[in-house]
Formats: sequence, structure tokens, C-alpha cells
Amino acid sequence: MSRKPYVRDVATTSWWLDRPRYLRYMVREASCIFIGAYTGVLVVGLVRLAQGRVAYEGFLDAIDAPLSIVFHLIVLAFALTHSVTWFGLTPKAMPLRLAGSRVPGSAIIGAHYVGWAVVTVAILALVGV
Repeated sequence: MSRKPYVRDVATTSWWLDRPRYLRYMVREASCIFIGAYTGVLVVGLVRLAQGRVAYEGFLDAIDAPLSIVFHLIVLAFALTHSVTWFGLTPKAMPLRLAGSRVPGSAIIGAHYVGWAVVTVAILALVGV
């Protein structure tokens, strides 16, 4: 008795390009690579600061280069993407009940944006902008 074995189609490595939802998911997950790289830049800056004035000034010159500015803009775009998508997911990840009824998702998302704005204004005030 001879049977044809079941052969499952093997998905390509670009499976996430087929649907916009998957693409957004992968962009969000890829954002952590750039955020991690920026964390490395900050650590290098702290090390250079500990090494003295000349080393730190060299670091400042390096991050003032055009390629570094492009890198920082890319990281900013990914950080904003990551933040906005997380704020959108918060009502699902953290459903909130107040006085026995569920708080609307738009109120939770709005509260996060208000908090983000308050922290941003406070930081800008601290640095004198």
C-alpha cells in the first residue's frame, strides 16, 4: 500500500510582508534593536565621561557627525513608533476597572499621552529649553 506523504508548504522568511498587521508587529519588534544600539551609545558616552574631558569631547565630536545624526533620527523614529504602539496596546494589556466598571480604552491611551507630554515638558524645563 503506497500513500502520498503529506508535505507542508514551507513558509518563506518574508511571511510577515503579506499582511499589514504582521508588518506593523515586526517593525515594532525590530525597534528594540535600534533602542538597544542607542543604549550602547549612551554607555560609551558614560565611559568616555569617566575617562576625562578630552575623551568626552571626542565622544561629543563623534556624535555630532552627520552619520550619527542620521542614526539618532532613525532611533527617534523607532522610539516614537514603539511608544505609540505600546500606548495603543495598553488597554488590552492592562484593563482597568474603576468603581466596578471598565475604563474606556481611549481614556487609558489619552492618560498615557498626557503623562508623556507632562514628562517631556518637565525635562525640557529642566534643561532650559
